[in-house]
Amino acid sequence: MIVAVSGMDSLGERAAKMREALQKSQTITDNVVTILGSFDSRLSVLETAMRPTQIRTHAIRKAHENIDKTLKAAEVILTQFDASRQAEAKILKGPHEDLESYLEAINQLRSNIRFFSGNKGFKSSDAVINNANTLLTKAISKLEDEFKQLLALYSKPVEPDRLFECLPESMRPSSESPGNQFSGKNHHHEHQNGTSEIGGFKHLTLIPPRILPLLHDLALQMVQAGNQQQLLRIYRDTRSSVLEESLRKLGVEKLSKEDVQRMQWEVLEAKIGNWIHFMRIAVKVLFVGERRVCDQIFEGFDTLLDQCFAECTTGSVSMLLSFGDAIARSKRSPEKLFVLLDMYEIMRELHSEVEGVFGGKACKEIRESTFGLTKRLAQTAQETFGDFEEAVEKDATKTAVLDGTVHPLTSYVINYVKFLFDYQTTLKQLFQEFESSGETNSQLANVTMRIMQALQTNLDGKSKQYRDPALTHLFLMNNIHYMVRSVRRSEAKDLLGDDWVQRHRRVVQQHANQYKRNGWSKILQCLSTQGLTSSGGGGSAVPGEGGSGSGASRGLIKDRSNQFTLFSFRFHIHIFF
Repeated sequence: MIVAVSGMDSLGERAAKMREALQKSQTITDNVVTILGSFDSRLSVLETAMRPTQIRTHAIRKAHENIDKTLKAAEVILTQFDASRQAEAKILKGPHEDLESYLEAINQLRSNIRFFSGNKGFKSSDAVINNANTLLTKAISKLEDEFKQLLALYSKPVEPDRLFECLPESMRPSSESPGNQFSGKNHHHEHQNGTSEIGGFKHLTLIPPRILPLLHDLALQMVQAGNQQQLLRIYRDTRSSVLEESLRKLGVEKLSKEDVQRMQWEVLEAKIGNWIHFMRIAVKVLFVGERRVCDQIFEGFDTLLDQCFAECTTGSVSMLLSFGDAIARSKRSPEKLFVLLDMYEIMRELHSEVEGVFGGKACKEIRESTFGLTKRLAQTAQETFGDFEEAVEKDATKTAVLDGTVHPLTSYVINYVKFLFDYQTTLKQLFQEFESSGETNSQLANVTMRIMQALQTNLDGKSKQYRDPALTHLFLMNNIHYMVRSVRRSEAKDLLGDDWVQRHRRVVQQHANQYKRNGWSKILQCLSTQGLTSSGGGGSAVPGEGGSGSGASRGLIKDRSNQFTLFSFRFHIHIFF
């Protein structure tokens, strides 16, 4: 019991102490709250007192920032003014002495204009911009003059020898030829032999490579200034005259149809041969060189590039095509067929180069006129075929072949046909111009057969000029045999076929049989005694037997003997022709 009371007393003491501690803690807390409230009041008062100072400090800082910005802006403006003065000094000095520095000055002026256009708040901006624009206009005008002078200085007509040096060796004119000109004959064979060297064309340098970048920079400035038309006019006027003069030096002439028709054939044939070479030189050397010049000067301006090239080459192309067009439109004749094929052949050869060099919309008219000439040459050549066929059939030459051998017309036509086969590839291309079937071999065979048939028809007519039937058959036998033998020995056999050959060999044999029949009839008639007796009586007409008709009979026997010898000789000579 005593122990329990003692424990209760101890617990009460502890509770009393805890109450005392809590009271002291509350008192301290209240005191701290009071002190903190006092600090808050004091801080509010202090903050109120510091606010004016803070405002002044912020204003001072803002003022310093504004001053710094103003100074920097002023520095930029002063720099622009300084650069503008330097640019003006260089521009007034002109581009001739230091073109690179002059171009830098123009770029600086453009930069100044952009700067002041974006800073309209500056009260002198408009005045500065107006002054810079005026100066820029003068600068571009001087650049135009510089471009024109520089281009003219290095634009000289090309001498023929320089053009010839760009050709493969086999295509160059012989140094022994008159005037160092090309031969107008055998072009077809020259072309065939020279095809392996087509890739051997050398580049022609029309303007020194070191000048082209300068011209490009000048052109760039003019384009940026909006002076494309002035640039186009300068380039066209300068380069077109140079190209045309280069062609004139080479020997190119602008001829009309009437000029062509007045020429002697030998002169015209030589000119056609030269023109074929001129076309190759112009397209593969001269115009390719001009295209490279345009590509470098107008790099980055494709539309302007094509237009400049088109306008500076139009006159030169027209010079070249005028002669070809005059030939295509002039009066047709058989001897012109092969030169027409030569001309058509070179136009076909140059087709891909024309498409490449004269690409682009601006060159469309040049391409069309060039390809149009190709079509006209093909059309004229095809019409000449028809003319030749008709001329052979209706040939009315009075050249007489008294002994029934080969007529000149036959050898002429056969040689003509054989020469056609040197142009097989060209003829196939020509037929394709008008036919889509692709059966070019059969077309060539049909043309050849029609010509041979026309010849045979004409020979039939000429054979009727002979009063002696034997000579008629001899004439047809020899001429048709000549045709068959020539075909068998040429490429015509592959086109006409064995059937044609065999059929005409049978015709030859038929005429040979008729000739033998008529020939032996004449010989037997000479050996006959009929007509050798005298009409005045029964006296013998045999020599040495006397009689009143002996003189006449001797003469008749002599005539028949001569006829026998003549018929025998003619028969044995011509039957095996």
